[in-house]
Amino acid sequence: MAFHLYDTASRQIRELVPVVPGRVSIYHCGLTVQGPPHIGHIRKEVVFDVLRRWLERSGLEVSIVANVTDIDDKILAKGAEQGRPWFAVAYENERALHAAYEVLGCTPPTYEPRATGVVPEMIEMMQQLIERGHAYPADNGSGDVYFDVRSWPAYGELSHQKVDDMLPAEDAPPEGKRDGRDFALWKGHKDGDPESASWPTPWGRGRPGWHLECSAMAAKYLGPEFDIHGGGLDLRFPHHENELAQSRAAGQAFARFWMHNAMLNLSGAKMSKSVGNTLMVSEVVKRVRPIDLRYYLAASHYRSIVEFSEESLAEAATAFQRVEGFVRRATALTGLGELTDVPADFAAAMDDDLSVPAALAILQGRVSDGNSLLAAGASDELAIVLAEVRSMLDVLGLDPSSPTWDRGGDDAASAQVIDSLVGGLLEQRQQARAAKDFATADRVRDQLAAAGIEIEDTPQGARWSVKG
Repeated sequence: MAFHLYDTASRQIRELVPVVPGRVSIYHCGLTVQGPPHIGHIRKEVVFDVLRRWLERSGLEVSIVANVTDIDDKILAKGAEQGRPWFAVAYENERALHAAYEVLGCTPPTYEPRATGVVPEMIEMMQQLIERGHAYPADNGSGDVYFDVRSWPAYGELSHQKVDDMLPAEDAPPEGKRDGRDFALWKGHKDGDPESASWPTPWGRGRPGWHLECSAMAAKYLGPEFDIHGGGLDLRFPHHENELAQSRAAGQAFARFWMHNAMLNLSGAKMSKSVGNTLMVSEVVKRVRPIDLRYYLAASHYRSIVEFSEESLAEAATAFQRVEGFVRRATALTGLGELTDVPADFAAAMDDDLSVPAALAILQGRVSDGNSLLAAGASDELAIVLAEVRSMLDVLGLDPSSPTWDRGGDDAASAQVIDSLVGGLLEQRQQARAAKDFATADRVRDQLAAAGIEIEDTPQGARWSVKG
């Protein structure tokens, strides 16, 4: 397989050769759970779910670790604001994250560690950095431990910056720092902090800094070198820059490739909890089908900024429902059948920097071919096209016939009832047309249109689908 990935460190397209032949290891930064996920957060989950599906379809075993940051200044602040234990706030929002994974059809990570579960590894890593001359405990008795950015000449390599051009790090007060740009590996316990939010270290009680958490979790579960490190583009600096520096300074090879998805914006601003312009996944799926939302989040190239609007979301839903309508109609004629190999041009698009827009163009072309075969009643050729279309949709996590989306039960029973009712109206319309009673036929058509039903007249008879 020749999977090409955009490497944000070198700005080059490279061929991915896994550290372990046949197995790709991925670490991507999960959510800091001070609040439930919005669709900007979940775009990253969808992007990496598509990547995982494509790597697995290409014959590779994938180990993917996505952390949960369950101890952080913001989480402590939320707990204090709500009068609740910080860990209860974190757990509630972690469960909301898992619900968002599930509702959008994302495969769970191979493992999902919590930051609070790897504190011993963090302390060990800090000791290594201090011994190597790359970190130091603050001399003001605060219990803070800082990474010395001047001690690591390569600092800034990921974000292409020079230390002298950087602003001071804002993760801790400047007191106790040798350089304002030094970042916190560990934060000493402060008066008023919950006792439960601190752990003993050789430098005093405290809690981990954000950057140290991810380095420790990646090393524990993927080893000192792994294939791909990913996350939102907003994490490239300072978070990923700091991870890279501290891990390399501790003697690890760390990530070989960096994959950053662009932001989902609202009114030109990055969607984030801090600016209050959020659209929670739990709320959006009340008015939009989850599969339509997944299509919307997956359809753009992962490096492209998505400007969110209700109109663009509705347009994406309409586009997907046309594809879904073909799958439903073709399945009714040929049966479900088995998945097959994806077309070569689809594979080439996915191998080229995970180019989902180009892959969707191939998919749409095959759907167009399939609709022509439907109109002609060519069932044998149609079955082949249907298998290809479903296989491409399966890579994107969008096959409407998969158990993820076609769950049966009440939905299946409702669909059967609707199909029977619409079928009865279509039969009335056909009888009216045969009797040249076109006024009645038009009235039935308008009645169905008002209910959101689209009619397609074919040589084999009228077919219906839900309008986008």
